[in-house]
Amino acid sequence: MSGTADMEDAIAVSVKMTFPPKHEPHNFREQQIMPRQPVNKLHAEQTIDQVFLLGGKQLRSNRQGNLYLQFRLSDRSGSLEARMWNASEAKAAQFADGDYVQVKGTTQLFQGAIQLIAKSMEKVSSESVNESDFRVLPAEVIDGLRTNLSKRFDRLEDADLRELARTYLEDTSFMDRFTRAPAGIKNHHAYHGGLLQHVATLCDLIDRVADTYPQLDRELMLLGALLHDSGKVDELGYDRDLHYTDQGQLLGHIVIGLSLLDKKLSELSLFPKTRAMELKHLLVSHHGSLDAGSPQVPMTREALVLHRLDELDARLHQFDQVIRGDNNPDSCWTPFYPNLGRKLFKGSGGQ
Repeated sequence: MSGTADMEDAIAVSVKMTFPPKHEPHNFREQQIMPRQPVNKLHAEQTIDQVFLLGGKQLRSNRQGNLYLQFRLSDRSGSLEARMWNASEAKAAQFADGDYVQVKGTTQLFQGAIQLIAKSMEKVSSESVNESDFRVLPAEVIDGLRTNLSKRFDRLEDADLRELARTYLEDTSFMDRFTRAPAGIKNHHAYHGGLLQHVATLCDLIDRVADTYPQLDRELMLLGALLHDSGKVDELGYDRDLHYTDQGQLLGHIVIGLSLLDKKLSELSLFPKTRAMELKHLLVSHHGSLDAGSPQVPMTREALVLHRLDELDARLHQFDQVIRGDNNPDSCWTPFYPNLGRKLFKGSGGQ
């Protein structure tokens, strides 16, 4: 019997050593939710403790005069709105747009969209973050797009257009910004490398349309695609968080892009003046209407095509972004999006 008792004592000791003390199970459960979840996979009533990229920070007051923080949290999959109640000016001053922040809080459904109520938020260093979690386009994808773009324009038959393209593509300072810039802040391709991806897609679309409509000037449209949003390299700030620069807000990307084009044309004294005018028209008309921000409406076939394809790629990307980013599983519709003027049907899910 004494041998059995000794064995039971040993088992008891082993059990006590293996399992955590009674006050630790809650912490143990918290550790199980630590692996980060993409923003577009978050759902309502979920406890969150992970790193996000901070943007759109604003200190506001409610009707009672109490201060709260309103901000946007994002990763490579999307973004969501967040609030921190009972904030202060001192707390708000601890953070800046573009910071990585460790946020603890709870998600909830508000007006058909997931938002996060933060209980605590602490700034973390970029060295402690896996930045691939926050990059939509990996570096190797951006490098591939840049290489393919250069090869495409090296093949142009029109020597004047080919040389003009080279003044951009061989400009290291310009291309460093062009390959990092987004195409927008919120509406479409709003991530690092988004502008390059948008231009590459436009070039592919132009080739397809020009195959169907041989009366179009394919190579002029390709230059228009390359240059139409070139001013965004200075209109937007994109070191980490995305924002408008002072120059961008005062001038806009069309004016900035035209100024840059004039500078490049001055390096090519023999560039045909009529050709330059046709190319400039593509830039000033690519938004399609005066109400949409274009100084002029499309007045050539090539300008019309560039405008329509630009709008197609931007809108379709925006639709995809809204649908992918909607994480409300209880509805096959997204919330109403003012920028689109509509809500979107996500699909029946096979029903």
